[in-house]
Amino acid sequence: MAVGLKKYLGAENPHIWLFKGKKPDGRYSVKGLSWVMRENLKKTSIRKDVSLHSLRHSYATHLLEQGLNIVTLKDLLGHADFTTTMLYLHIAQCPLVNPHSPLDTLYNFLKDED
Repeated sequence: MAVGLKKYLGAENPHIWLFKGKKPDGRYSVKGLSWVMRENLKKTSIRKDVSLHSLRHSYATHLLEQGLNIVTLKDLLGHADFTTTMLYLHIAQCPLVNPHSPLDTLYNFLKDED
């Protein structure tokens, strides 16, 4: 897929939109993208209700699971309120990276004094 995308980028040289749609400004319509998604879902074994908004949720969830800061995610998604972004924390399965307890700090401090 990466090779194909690289060839496309070299041939088409998109400036604003990755894939040019039929609208005068070059965008794809929501209706058009929904149709493409629906048609391609028919070719898969996915039987869940999936929408374009599902892609946004997947994007946000994967970014959190890869360690992106929640503040940065809020900005990327354009949320005005943190409570909206916080919903993704319930969905994401974020591993605890270097969990730290205040007792660890105290223990290390006391250990260093010995």
